[in-house]
Amino acid sequence: MPEGPELHLASHFVNEACRELVFGGCVEKSPVSRNPEVPFESSAYHIAALARGKELRLTLSPLPGAQPPRGPLALVFRFGMTGSFQLVPSDALPPHAHLRFYTAPPGPRLALCFVDIRRFGHWDLGGKWQPGRGPCVLLEYEQFRENVLRNLADKAFDRPICEALLDQRFFNGIGNYLRAEILYRLRIPPFEKARTVLEALQQRRPGDPGPLAPKGGKSRKKKSKGAQRGPEDQVENPPPPNKAPSRTRRARRGLPEQTAAQQPEGTSLQWDPEAPRVPEKGKRRRQPATSGRRRPQKIKADTPSLEPEETSAS
Repeated sequence: MPEGPELHLASHFVNEACRELVFGGCVEKSPVSRNPEVPFESSAYHIAALARGKELRLTLSPLPGAQPPRGPLALVFRFGMTGSFQLVPSDALPPHAHLRFYTAPPGPRLALCFVDIRRFGHWDLGGKWQPGRGPCVLLEYEQFRENVLRNLADKAFDRPICEALLDQRFFNGIGNYLRAEILYRLRIPPFEKARTVLEALQQRRPGDPGPLAPKGGKSRKKKSKGAQRGPEDQVENPPPPNKAPSRTRRARRGLPEQTAAQQPEGTSLQWDPEAPRVPEKGKRRRQPATSGRRRPQKIKADTPSLEPEETSAS
């Protein structure tokens, strides 16, 4: 559904596409449209567009010497759900082109068309903005902000913020998709009371990110190693970790305690090739493989033989 940004872009399109074009003749309306007829005819006129919120004003301005002599005419469009403007050749009009402005000769004849598939769009003669709509959120930001803060006592702000954002008296140009994007990106609960969300803007100081900044407790980003420890906790050239077994481990292994004179020079990670190797606790040394014969099992003396007794005759 076209909202403030889409109408703003549509006005730029009309101004850029029609800047050097001269239109002429009557304005043509499709027979199926229920919108009013446009009683305008001129041999040469220009078209300019201006958007404000969810409305777009199209101004038809006759050129000097155009016939019949007449003044400019303005129309205000509301796009509904599918409205848009297209500039096409006059012999290839798109479907649902409900209002058409044709260029004057010479040159190939073109048509600026207001296309609306679902026919919810509307235009009014006279060029006046719809009464009751607030300032544009894009082009009149300061007036828009002042209008909201000045009327926070209005009952419209008793509703959830997701409903209040659709009130065109205060948020002219914001619709369904824009309110969803705004609330999601600012992490505002959609059913929070509108006044609760907006009233803190009145006390905002310069440089303050404001109450609409993303809320959250602590940052989820992990601190770097340098940031986790303060400068007073950092020690220059910390000693290497001691890998030598402690006294308790030596006592368990039955090793004599080493004195400072007996310890080899260097760090504790150096290995003395002349020192006897101590087998690790809990590990059995693997016996070399035999020639293929299986070792007989040892039988205890006090255990009777499991083999059946054989006579000498056998």
